[in-house]
Amino acid sequence: MQLKLTNSKLPLAPLLLIAPFFFWGTAMVAMKCVIPQTTPFFMGAMRILPAGILLLLIGTIQGRPQPQCKLAWLWILLFALVDGALFQGFLAEGLVRTTAGLGSVIIDSQPLAVAILSLWLFQERIRFWGWLGLGIGVVGISLIGLPEEWIGNLLHPETIGASLGSDALFQSGEWLMLLASLSMAVGTVLVRWVCKYNDPIMATGWHLILGGVPLLAISAGFESQQWVNIDQYGWIAMGYAAIFGSAIAYGLFFYFASAGNLTSLSALTFLTPIFALFFGNLFLEEVLSSLQSLGVGLTLVSIYLINQRDALAEKLKFNVSKKDTVSNTTTDQILKQSQEQSI
Repeated sequence: MQLKLTNSKLPLAPLLLIAPFFFWGTAMVAMKCVIPQTTPFFMGAMRILPAGILLLLIGTIQGRPQPQCKLAWLWILLFALVDGALFQGFLAEGLVRTTAGLGSVIIDSQPLAVAILSLWLFQERIRFWGWLGLGIGVVGISLIGLPEEWIGNLLHPETIGASLGSDALFQSGEWLMLLASLSMAVGTVLVRWVCKYNDPIMATGWHLILGGVPLLAISAGFESQQWVNIDQYGWIAMGYAAIFGSAIAYGLFFYFASAGNLTSLSALTFLTPIFALFFGNLFLEEVLSSLQSLGVGLTLVSIYLINQRDALAEKLKFNVSKKDTVSNTTTDQILKQSQEQSI
């Protein structure tokens, strides 16, 4: 893979690499379960504030350095605004109006934005196989999460205008999920500069805390009865979303993002809706259709193409070179035989 896992000092590195996307997908289901009992901004704040505190405690115990200079804090504040407050705010509000599976699908379309930003800012090579994988991934997650009537409308262009004119897209929360996706994409790219001046674990902890404060303030000012209706299972779900879906998931993700290839790492985000749909089916009875099953298959193909794009390109180059060598050898043999016969 492009993330150089073989050089990682972490045990079970491949499993740890996939873990954030498993936790994000299952946290989406947990949040969807508890959202009827609470309010969006309170839930968003409670997902990331405790997670940030937990990461700072772990980092302090490990002896990791705190941010030292003004520039370090400036990058953390920008990171907190984009990937903390904006992402979690859009996510929480959008989740009220859409399903866990569909919400996860829209959010996890962000690898395409990350790939474009990484190409522009860091000159990361995407190549033909990478772009093909990204395209297949977008198609795959669209089949997984978009309503089948929307997909059917693509086959009948005359109905698309009426669908868009109904404002169903904006009323159902998908627009908010798209904004959350773009916020996450920008946050993923920002982590390179954040970790240039900060320890990745400490920076992640501070950005979760500083991003959660505005959400908590908005909740205190505009929401009511945020916690009175939450039962014990709701608190367990929120605890899972905070510890596993934020502290562990963000800590691992930004640890890998600080040193790895952003396009390859971000492509694994396509796994998140698969986990969300599986556990959404298990706990929320969200059933996979035949189109969604096809989307799962395409998504897995896309992840393979993106993360193996350099190897595939080298293999293709080697095969072409080998064919040229064989062709030249055959030509030389024919010319040699022709010369011998003429003699």
